[in-house]
Amino acid sequence: MGISNSTVLQIIVPLCRYWKTFRPRGRAVLNRTLEVRFEQYGEVVAAALSHADRKQPAHWYLKGLLLPGGRKSVEPMAARVHPQNVRSAHQSMHHLVADADWSDQALLAAVAAQVLPPLSRKSAACHWIVDDTGFSKKGVHSVGVARQYCDRLGKTDNCQVAVSLSIANEHGSLPVGYRLYLPEQWAQDTVRRKKAGVPDQVVFQTKTALAMDQIDSALSTGIAAGVVLADAAYGTETHWRDQLSERGLLYMVGVRSNTKVWWGSHQPAPMPPASPKGGRPRTRPMRDSAHAPISVHEVAQRLPARTYRQVSWRQGSDATLSSRFAAVRVRAAHNRQAHDEQWLLIEWPPGESEPRHYWFSTRPKQTPVKTLGGQTGAGGRFWILQAS
Repeated sequence: MGISNSTVLQIIVPLCRYWKTFRPRGRAVLNRTLEVRFEQYGEVVAAALSHADRKQPAHWYLKGLLLPGGRKSVEPMAARVHPQNVRSAHQSMHHLVADADWSDQALLAAVAAQVLPPLSRKSAACHWIVDDTGFSKKGVHSVGVARQYCDRLGKTDNCQVAVSLSIANEHGSLPVGYRLYLPEQWAQDTVRRKKAGVPDQVVFQTKTALAMDQIDSALSTGIAAGVVLADAAYGTETHWRDQLSERGLLYMVGVRSNTKVWWGSHQPAPMPPASPKGGRPRTRPMRDSAHAPISVHEVAQRLPARTYRQVSWRQGSDATLSSRFAAVRVRAAHNRQAHDEQWLLIEWPPGESEPRHYWFSTRPKQTPVKTLGGQTGAGGRFWILQAS
């Protein structure tokens, strides 16, 4: 099955990051070095596409994505990269992205082998960022298109959504997993699937399941584990958090304001003594009118003002930003299961009447609040931050 426009991001993002982070000084040297690295990168991409006749259209496609020009569809890019024979370039590039049978996973693995080593040498402390990205679409025929939440628009709209796993540090980021989300109505519509060319082996998976598959794939290839960062769309799912812990991964994930926790004086009732008649001892936390968990929103409201600390961070190349954070130790209270103690991090910006975000983290107990705050960022987005 050919790649979609969203899958193209698997190619171009690593390339741009690679150039930006490791380029030499001096314009003349820079230009020549970029040309050499572009050729080298093109060889890596071509090798992952299985057939030698895909090398030239892949080179054109990469070049077209990098060159100036607002339209990044095949035809206008063909006119820019090969004006001598636009029709021929258009046909070969279109075949590459629409019809040619090649593995996007093999391509991602090849790119990771090229980019991760120098990225890791810059900083060994990398984070694993789980996220999804919406692509606004017109019509109903593009694979996976549906009325669903689009993060780029900040609202529900007609779009495709891709789930990704990226390895990131303060020097750059690299997607190592990228998969189009197929809504359930699409997965169950055999006519629509056949018309769009969706392979039979592709079945409905939740976004959290797609993300966990990508995490398992990254672990199986030996990528060094990092703290997993995700927003509340993923972090609110208790089973998903438990899966991360089962894999030995630390996390910092968003949760919703109504998430229940055991905290402070709000603790389960004492376990009853074992029955002299024997039987299985009770292990689940006991609740009654005097022993009930509270929401993370209630925790935030009950914390004294002195608990909150100002934390600053850098968002890309923009000016330093800051907000107020508090961190307390809690236990998640879900499905009456016993959970280990972990951090609850709260962001409550100065001057606002309500907290803005909440996160659970399994970082060690001695982790300072500025470090916890520096791993999340404001706005629910994930940036490698510089806490102060």
